[in-house]
Amino acid sequence: MQSVCHCCDWIRHHYGHLSSEYLSLLDQMGGDITKQDAPVFFPTSLYRHIDDAEVEDQVRFLKETIYQITKLFDGNMKSVTWDKKKLDDFLNILERQLENLKSCVSPAMKPEKRLKRYFKKLNKNVLRKMNYSAQAWELIRKETKRHLQRLDILAAQMY
Repeated sequence: MQSVCHCCDWIRHHYGHLSSEYLSLLDQMGGDITKQDAPVFFPTSLYRHIDDAEVEDQVRFLKETIYQITKLFDGNMKSVTWDKKKLDDFLNILERQLENLKSCVSPAMKPEKRLKRYFKKLNKNVLRKMNYSAQAWELIRKETKRHLQRLDILAAQMY
Protein backbone atom coordinates (compact mmCIF):
# COMPACT_ATOMS: atom_id res chain seq x y z
CA MET A 1 0.00 0.00 0.00
CA GLN A 2 1.31 3.44 -0.93
CA SER A 3 1.36 6.27 1.57
CA VAL A 4 -1.72 8.48 1.69
CA CYS A 5 0.51 11.43 0.78
CA HIS A 6 1.74 9.68 -2.38
CA CYS A 7 -1.86 8.81 -3.22
CA CYS A 8 -2.88 12.45 -2.78
CA ASP A 9 -0.21 13.35 -5.35
CA TRP A 10 -1.53 10.70 -7.69
CA ILE A 11 -5.13 11.85 -7.20
CA ARG A 12 -4.10 15.49 -7.67
CA HIS A 13 -2.18 14.85 -10.89
CA HIS A 14 -3.89 11.88 -12.55
CA TYR A 15 -7.38 11.21 -11.18
CA GLY A 16 -8.99 14.16 -12.99
CA HIS A 17 -7.39 13.26 -16.33
CA LEU A 18 -8.65 9.67 -16.26
CA SER A 19 -11.99 10.84 -14.95
CA SER A 20 -12.52 13.29 -17.80
CA GLU A 21 -11.61 10.51 -20.25
CA TYR A 22 -14.16 8.02 -18.94
CA LEU A 23 -16.88 10.66 -18.49
CA SER A 24 -16.38 11.70 -22.11
CA LEU A 25 -16.54 8.06 -23.28
CA LEU A 26 -19.68 7.51 -21.19
CA ASP A 27 -21.35 10.37 -23.09
CA GLN A 28 -20.04 9.25 -26.49
CA MET A 29 -20.84 5.56 -26.26
CA GLY A 30 -24.60 6.03 -26.46
CA GLY A 31 -27.18 8.59 -27.43
CA ASP A 32 -28.52 11.29 -25.15
CA ILE A 33 -28.62 10.44 -21.46
CA THR A 34 -32.15 9.39 -20.50
CA LYS A 35 -34.41 11.84 -18.66
CA GLN A 36 -36.11 8.94 -16.84
CA ASP A 37 -35.34 8.61 -13.12
CA ALA A 38 -34.02 5.39 -11.65
CA PRO A 39 -36.31 3.72 -9.09
CA VAL A 40 -33.46 3.89 -6.55
CA PHE A 41 -32.69 7.22 -4.88
CA PHE A 42 -29.21 8.63 -5.42
CA PRO A 43 -27.29 8.41 -2.10
CA THR A 44 -26.78 12.15 -1.61
CA SER A 45 -26.46 11.77 2.17
CA LEU A 46 -23.56 9.35 1.73
CA TYR A 47 -21.69 11.92 -0.35
CA ARG A 48 -22.46 14.66 2.18
CA HIS A 49 -21.10 12.42 4.94
CA ILE A 50 -17.91 11.54 3.04
CA ASP A 51 -17.23 15.21 2.20
CA ASP A 52 -16.38 15.78 5.88
CA ALA A 53 -14.45 12.52 6.37
CA GLU A 54 -10.70 11.96 6.70
CA VAL A 55 -8.72 11.81 3.43
CA GLU A 56 -8.07 8.09 3.93
CA ASP A 57 -11.82 7.42 4.13
CA GLN A 58 -12.44 9.58 1.08
CA VAL A 59 -9.87 7.62 -0.94
CA ARG A 60 -11.50 4.38 0.21
CA PHE A 61 -14.90 5.78 -0.86
CA LEU A 62 -13.55 6.70 -4.32
CA LYS A 63 -12.16 3.19 -4.71
CA GLU A 64 -15.28 1.45 -3.43
CA THR A 65 -17.66 3.47 -5.63
CA ILE A 66 -15.63 2.80 -8.77
CA TYR A 67 -15.41 -0.87 -7.80
CA GLN A 68 -19.21 -1.06 -7.42
CA ILE A 69 -19.66 0.62 -10.82
CA THR A 70 -17.35 -1.90 -12.49
CA LYS A 71 -19.38 -4.71 -10.88
CA LEU A 72 -22.60 -3.25 -12.33
CA PHE A 73 -21.12 -3.26 -15.82
CA ASP A 74 -20.16 -6.90 -15.42
CA GLY A 75 -23.76 -8.00 -16.02
CA ASN A 76 -25.71 -9.23 -19.04
CA MET A 77 -25.13 -6.51 -21.65
CA LYS A 78 -26.59 -8.26 -24.71
CA SER A 79 -29.33 -5.65 -25.20
CA VAL A 80 -26.95 -2.68 -25.08
CA THR A 81 -26.79 -0.66 -28.29
CA TRP A 82 -23.77 1.42 -27.31
CA ASP A 83 -20.59 1.78 -29.33
CA LYS A 84 -18.67 -1.34 -28.24
CA LYS A 85 -15.19 0.20 -28.67
CA LYS A 86 -16.11 3.22 -26.55
CA LEU A 87 -17.72 0.96 -23.96
CA ASP A 88 -14.55 -1.17 -23.78
CA ASP A 89 -12.37 1.93 -23.51
CA PHE A 90 -14.63 3.31 -20.78
CA LEU A 91 -14.39 0.08 -18.77
CA ASN A 92 -10.62 -0.21 -19.28
CA ILE A 93 -9.95 3.34 -18.05
CA LEU A 94 -12.33 2.85 -15.13
CA GLU A 95 -10.44 -0.35 -14.27
CA ARG A 96 -7.13 1.53 -14.46
CA GLN A 97 -8.50 4.16 -12.08
CA LEU A 98 -9.64 1.41 -9.73
CA GLU A 99 -6.23 -0.32 -9.73
CA ASN A 100 -4.49 2.94 -8.86
CA LEU A 101 -6.94 3.62 -6.03
CA LYS A 102 -6.60 0.05 -4.71
CA SER A 103 -2.89 0.64 -4.17
CA CYS A 104 -3.82 3.56 -1.89
CA VAL A 105 -6.24 1.71 0.37
CA SER A 106 -5.46 -0.92 2.96
CA PRO A 107 -7.24 -4.20 2.14
CA ALA A 108 -8.14 -4.34 5.84
CA MET A 109 -10.36 -1.26 5.49
CA LYS A 110 -13.99 -2.32 5.25
CA PRO A 111 -16.16 -0.94 2.43
CA GLU A 112 -19.01 1.43 3.23
CA LYS A 113 -22.03 -0.85 3.82
CA ARG A 114 -24.60 1.74 2.73
CA LEU A 115 -22.79 2.26 -0.56
CA LYS A 116 -22.67 -1.47 -1.20
CA ARG A 117 -26.37 -1.79 -0.36
CA TYR A 118 -27.24 1.10 -2.73
CA PHE A 119 -25.48 -0.56 -5.67
CA LYS A 120 -27.10 -3.90 -4.82
CA LYS A 121 -30.52 -2.19 -4.99
CA LEU A 122 -29.58 -0.51 -8.27
CA ASN A 123 -28.68 -3.92 -9.72
CA LYS A 124 -31.84 -5.58 -8.40
CA ASN A 125 -34.40 -2.79 -9.04
CA VAL A 126 -33.07 -1.63 -12.39
CA LEU A 127 -31.07 -4.29 -14.20
CA ARG A 128 -32.72 -7.49 -12.95
CA LYS A 129 -36.25 -6.12 -12.60
CA MET A 130 -36.07 -4.63 -16.11
CA ASN A 131 -34.52 -7.86 -17.43
CA TYR A 132 -31.23 -6.21 -18.46
CA SER A 133 -33.05 -4.28 -21.20
CA ALA A 134 -31.51 -1.43 -23.20
CA GLN A 135 -33.69 0.95 -21.15
CA ALA A 136 -32.31 -0.49 -17.89
CA TRP A 137 -28.74 -0.01 -19.11
CA GLU A 138 -29.51 3.59 -20.06
CA LEU A 139 -30.64 4.21 -16.48
CA ILE A 140 -27.42 2.62 -15.24
CA ARG A 141 -25.41 4.84 -17.59
CA LYS A 142 -27.22 7.91 -16.23
CA GLU A 143 -26.64 6.91 -12.59
CA THR A 144 -23.00 6.03 -13.33
CA LYS A 145 -22.46 9.48 -14.79
CA ARG A 146 -23.94 11.09 -11.66
CA HIS A 147 -21.62 9.07 -9.43
CA LEU A 148 -18.51 9.72 -11.49
CA GLN A 149 -19.25 13.45 -11.58
CA ARG A 150 -19.79 13.49 -7.82
CA LEU A 151 -16.54 11.55 -7.28
CA ASP A 152 -14.77 14.22 -9.36
CA ILE A 153 -15.99 16.86 -6.92
CA LEU A 154 -14.87 14.76 -3.96
CA ALA A 155 -11.40 14.19 -5.46
CA ALA A 156 -11.02 17.92 -6.23
CA GLN A 157 -11.81 18.79 -2.59
CA MET A 158 -9.17 16.41 -1.22
CA TYR A 159 -6.25 18.80 -1.72
